[in-house]
Amino acid sequence: MNLGRHEEALASYDKALDINPNDDKAWYNRGVSMENSGRNEEALASYDKALDIKPDKDEAWYNRGVALNNLGRNEEALASYDKALEINPDKDEAWYNRGLTLWNLGRFEEAIASYDKALEINPDNDYAWYNRGFALMNLGRNEEALASYDKALDIKPDKDEAWYNRGVVLGNLSRLEEALASYDKALEINPDKDEAWYKRGVVLGNLGRHEEALASFNKALKIKPDDDLVWVNCGIALRNLKRFKEALSSYDKSLEINPDNDVARDERGVALMYLGRHKEALKSYHKALEIKPDNANVWYDIACNFALQNQIQSAIENLAKAISLDKQYQEMAKTDTDFDNIREDSRFQSLINS
Repeated sequence: MNLGRHEEALASYDKALDINPNDDKAWYNRGVSMENSGRNEEALASYDKALDIKPDKDEAWYNRGVALNNLGRNEEALASYDKALEINPDKDEAWYNRGLTLWNLGRFEEAIASYDKALEINPDNDYAWYNRGFALMNLGRNEEALASYDKALDIKPDKDEAWYNRGVVLGNLSRLEEALASYDKALEINPDKDEAWYKRGVVLGNLGRHEEALASFNKALKIKPDDDLVWVNCGIALRNLKRFKEALSSYDKSLEINPDNDVARDERGVALMYLGRHKEALKSYHKALEIKPDNANVWYDIACNFALQNQIQSAIENLAKAISLDKQYQEMAKTDTDFDNIREDSRFQSLINS
């Protein structure tokens, strides 16, 4: 309904209410019209009037919840959906919207239970399957989330968001080839989905297909050129291809957008290090540590920087700091060629084998 039609409808309801101010249907329909034209506060007032007259009107409680959601008043919206469901427990839309509201409140387990109730009543609600998957994913229950997204896609195979999130879940499960296929499906449906191009690039990078990863990141940047994370990952792909000067430009672009991106500062240091610009690299690493002092990866990269310059004591001190923050760096150092210059040093051997 266009704006003119909404205004006509409102005038009609107001006329009816002048004649009979106790007409709950007129108050309810006035609220619906207000809500459809984005006037949620006025819609809420109209629903309240309808409920003063007819407190068991489940549609009014339901739509009142929707208006409250639109206003960001989620706790009140939840109470409204609960009232609607007391009156009509078979209203799947109310169970579904209740789930969305619980999600907004960060109450994911309860949101899933609400989606389950909606799906008992209407198992063909693809939105409920999709949002159930989203809640499960946020709880780290990836296998269950995958099953939920598959259900949503059985019902609506052209739902690009479901293909996209299915890819995220498969990535979390380290099923990278399947994740890639899922992102490709999302992009067949919606080729302008920059997040899918970005995530596709990350998966390709993890598969060691860096040229393809770079092409995917460039696709994302054509759609959204101000995404600092994509610029960082573009740089990482270039670094893996040993195109260090181009990588450096990518990191600089990321930092123009977000100067507080500690990963970009760290990776910029790595590019400078491999270009032999060790002092500049160290400055970049220290900038990263100003932003996030407990970033173990930065301490490790500083150790690499010193090792490449044969500065054994400084390399060992920084490597020890990295290991104290994250034990995985002890294993990494055992095979990392950046430490070849100091590998035979007894202090290094003692640190990596302790």
